Amino acid sequence: MIILPAIDIKDGNCVRLFKGDYATVQKVAESPYIAAQGFADAGAEWTHMVDLDGSLKKEPVNAETFISVAKNTNLKVELGGGIRTMNDIDYYINNGISRIILGSVALKNPELVKEAVKEFGSKIAVGIDAKSGFVATEGWVEKSDVYFTDLAKRMEDVGVKNIIFTDISRDGTLAGPNIEQLVEINNAVSCDITASGGVTNISDILSLREKKLYGAICGKSIY
Repeated sequence: MIILPAIDIKDGNCVRLFKGDYATVQKVAESPYIAAQGFADAGAEWTHMVDLDGSLKKEPVNAETFISVAKNTNLKVELGGGIRTMNDIDYYINNGISRIILGSVALKNPELVKEAVKEFGSKIAVGIDAKSGFVATEGWVEKSDVYFTDLAKRMEDVGVKNIIFTDISRDGTLAGPNIEQLVEINNAVSCDITASGGVTNISDILSLREKKLYGAICGKSIY
């Protein structure tokens, strides 16, 4: 199982949120570059990066930061937040980003996901973020009536091979991951599933590995 330390960027700073609430933003590292290099030095192969400003503005905002981390460390970068067009995807991939996460557009514009997968294959992942089992979009501020496994099946049908699942109610809480929903989505589709939200300690990691998940994203627990 792959461990992906998380670096979320808002206003150029490396931050964490509590349950996705932007009012709870807290700076957790001196800089995203120092955080990234620290993860690389500790043996990480990947980092999970999020453009929080981009999620709200629905367009890339902190692109230079992500590209710099990809170019100046040995980390592979998977990136989400504000990516809404093929031009956005093409720009990031051509500038060293290893995997693009499409979130809100997976629900609102599935044709983009289909086109992106056709063009870039396994470099495209989908982020499914849920509250009480139902998908939330646009930086988690909009709710839908779509159940998380239903969206996962739609994404599998268009060729997506990698899904990052976040239970928003666990994100930033250090309360442990939602094992039940992670098992549910892992059983619902053949895609690789990465767990996000609530991972606290090595016991959580071992539990996720036991469930045969592809990866685990660690955020607040590693700061």
